[in-house]
Formats: sequence, structure tokens, C-alpha cells
Amino acid sequence: MEAYCVKCKAKKEMQDTQDVTLKNGRKALKGKCPVCGTSLFRILGSK
Repeated sequence: MEAYCVKCKAKKEMQDTQDVTLKNGRKALKGKCPVCGTSLFRILGSK
């Protein structure tokens, strides 16, 4: 899954992804940028 890296200013493929559930019940993915190691976060659709 791709997410936007703020440090690299480009979309990167996430590494070490984890499924996360937000307070409002929505699903999200949390991972790391393969280039700089910054945390990446992507909110998924409701289905």
C-alpha cells in the first residue's frame, strides 16, 4: 500500500504495516517509509 511521505515529498510503498482502528471505528494502516524511516499513515475505506 502506498502513502505520501512528508519528508520525501513523494508517494512511497509502506514497510512494516500494521492494521489500526481509529476512535470512530474506521480502519487505517500505519507503516514506515523505506527511504527515510518516517511514520506513514493511510486511512482506508469503510468497507
